[in-house]
Amino acid sequence: MKIPSKYIENAVDQISSLPGIGRRTALRLVLQLLNRSKEEIDDFSNAFQLMKDNVVKCKTCGNVSDFPVCEICSNENRDHGLVCVVEDIRDVLAIEATETYKGVYHVLGGIISPMDGVGPSDLNINSLIDRVQQSEIREVIFALSATMEGDTTNFFLYRKLKDSNVIVSSLSRGVAVGAELQYADEITLGRSIANRQPFSV
Repeated sequence: MKIPSKYIENAVDQISSLPGIGRRTALRLVLQLLNRSKEEIDDFSNAFQLMKDNVVKCKTCGNVSDFPVCEICSNENRDHGLVCVVEDIRDVLAIEATETYKGVYHVLGGIISPMDGVGPSDLNINSLIDRVQQSEIREVIFALSATMEGDTTNFFLYRKLKDSNVIVSSLSRGVAVGAELQYADEITLGRSIANRQPFSV
């Protein structure tokens, strides 16, 4: 359809560039925003600019944070000897929602996927190896999605860690094979962490 304003067209292009949003949905959102006051639009756009300017990656685990070290890593009540390896922030949020895990995290920033051009060097892997070698970590839990790419990443990490003096475990298969971790319900995910098992190849 022909949009009668180049400004609306540009806004639709930007919104539809987000994953999962088609042009029809983008147009509906843009028209809704168009009806808001200038003050509301300023608040809306400022929120994104402030996020971009101020959110950083935790220098310890790679999680997103407002501070150089995230609240989880800086929490002395967490078990810093237990590290849960996840793909991204959505998995941290999913596991935290279970309220059963009391360790800390390591966020890879993705998983190995040759089809998508993502290799080990593109991920936050070397810092995980450094953490294991330089701190008193006793167990590393692989909590990646039960997909081919997740299993490939698990295997790569296992080979890197197998000579370290740490226990390497993975979620029990209460999380369905082929499922994305972030979509698992809290009870299933909590039980998968509690019933984790030694990682084997």
